This record gives sequence, C-alpha cells and structure tokens, in this order.
Amino acid sequence: MTLGEKLRYLREVEGTLRGFDREISQVELARLIQKELGKSISQSYLSQIESGARPHLTNSTRMLLAKFFKVHPGYLVDDPEGFQNELVSDLGVTEDKLDLWLVSGAERFARDPDLHHALLTVAKHKDSRMCLMLLGEILENPGLAERLIEVLRGPAATAVAPPPSKPRRRS
Repeated sequence: MTLGEKLRYLREVEGTLRGFDREISQVELARLIQKELGKSISQSYLSQIESGARPHLTNSTRMLLAKFFKVHPGYLVDDPEGFQNELVSDLGVTEDKLDLWLVSGAERFARDPDLHHALLTVAKHKDSRMCLMLLGEILENPGLAERLIEVLRGPAATAVAPPPSKPRRRS
C-alpha cells in the first residue's frame, strides 16, 4: 500500500470513528489537526501526499499525522512491493484487495449516498468476500431481493407512527 493510500484509508477510518459515516475530507483533517494538536498542515500538502506527488514525509509531518491518527510513525511510509505485515493466506490478500476496491468504488459513487454507504458497509465488514457471495446467492433466487428489501425496510417505514388522534368532545 502506498503512503497516499494509507492516508486516504486513515481518513476513512477516522470519519467512521467520529460518527460521520464518511471519510473526513482533507480540509477537515487539516482543521482537526490544528484544533486538537495545535499544529498546522495544509490541505494542498495532504493532497500532494495522497496523489503521490509528494511520496515522502518530513519527520515532523510523519510524527504529527501518526499522533493524530494514533498509528505508529513507521506505518506512514510506502510498503515495499509484495509486503504483508502479517502471515496471511491468499484469501486474506484477496480480502484486502477487495476492500480497497470497494472503498475506491465508494469514492467514485460519492454523489449516490445509498450506493456509497452500501459499498463502504461491505468494505468495513470483516468478511467482505462472503458479503458479496451472499448477495450473489440472493440475486440468483427470483424475487428474494425484493422480499428482503420489503422485510428489512418495512419496520423502519412503520416505526414512525402518526400521533394519536385527539378524542372528540361531545356537545
């Protein structure tokens, strides 16, 4: 994973942890660092890091970002080609690639909030591959997707009951 991908991933995680249900923007990140740590970093610098235009960080920037995101400073470097930080099976590598693909897709569909949310939800699940396999099985059964949507969204739609009517006065 490149440094830019790691920073983008950390912004996504931070947004989720703060209850935004979306990634924090580069502008928000710069403001939060200023507010919470009293140090400044510009949005344009963050953009250069994420785009790969600036492939390396100064030590002070690395320490600042590590402190903000609560990660080890050594995390904020490009991984060598083929690097894995733990012993994983090929399935684990597939899962990581799948999650990155889903997050990337969610970013592309940011203007469609429902699709954006759905893709991120699958990416955040501990077994996103299984989620997609389940979706495939659901879609292979005619009418099942429609019935599930009806069942899952039905209670939410009826959860907001109308206010009770006022009793009529007798004259």
